[in-house]
Amino acid sequence: MYSAIARNKRNTVFIIALFILIIGALGFAADQIWGGGQWGIFVGTLIGASIYALVQYFAAGSQAVMMSGARQIEKRDNPRLYRIVENLSIAEGMPMPKVYIVDDPAPNAFATGRDPQHAVVAATTGLLDMMTDSELEGVMAHEMGHVKNYDIRVTTIVFGLVVAIGLISDILLRMSFFSGGNRNNNNGGGNPIFLVLGIAAMVIAPLVATVVQAAVSRQREYLADATGALTTRHPEALASALHKLGEYGRPMRRQNSTMAHMWISDPTKPGIVDRLFSTHPPIPDRIRRLLDNAAKF
Repeated sequence: MYSAIARNKRNTVFIIALFILIIGALGFAADQIWGGGQWGIFVGTLIGASIYALVQYFAAGSQAVMMSGARQIEKRDNPRLYRIVENLSIAEGMPMPKVYIVDDPAPNAFATGRDPQHAVVAATTGLLDMMTDSELEGVMAHEMGHVKNYDIRVTTIVFGLVVAIGLISDILLRMSFFSGGNRNNNNGGGNPIFLVLGIAAMVIAPLVATVVQAAVSRQREYLADATGALTTRHPEALASALHKLGEYGRPMRRQNSTMAHMWISDPTKPGIVDRLFSTHPPIPDRIRRLLDNAAKF
């Protein structure tokens, strides 16, 4: 478990570097198209991306909560959910995270934040209505597993950088269409080869970011399942909760693909493309792993 936490911290640095590399590639493409190879746009994009990554490290968690429409609760607002999270925190010796509820009939839950001291866990009203106490405990133990394993730091930063890459690509593509690639630039810009390659990079970059987002999330779901089962010593309850999520899950009303990897169950409408870029492993596989290893927890 400690090696997994250390690996997650290392991966955080690697992922930030990878995303800055992608953003730098976009800046390079834009520089060749509009900057005439003077490197001003490239350097500016890298500096801007670095500042953005730093801001996201501190702010992405709050941004994810806002995008989900979650509202913070105290114990008196929902004693059942709050007490379960409180008991799990005591059992794990972790700081009590902020607890949120999302008003949505789709059963789901997520965790975010940059570390256990600044963590948030949230559950939908649909999840609270559907799960028994032991199943709800299993789900929240899974989310607390993300906090304990520092998955929240990785997923939160990935969330912020995926948003940034999508935004930069969108701005550059619009500039391409409306400016025609600065064909009249006297500084040498407007090379048709760079224009084609630049536009291709702007289209491909968000797809690459999404694939990285999916790859980051899938293995962490298995690890959080194992951590949750180890905490509660009741893997069957989490397996039963996952079965219900697979059986009765539905798309959430407020969908946002950039934070899809944070939820315990994919909140988007399943389809061929969704499955291709799925941020979650198949639920039957997660249930099988839990039950096959039940005696080890």
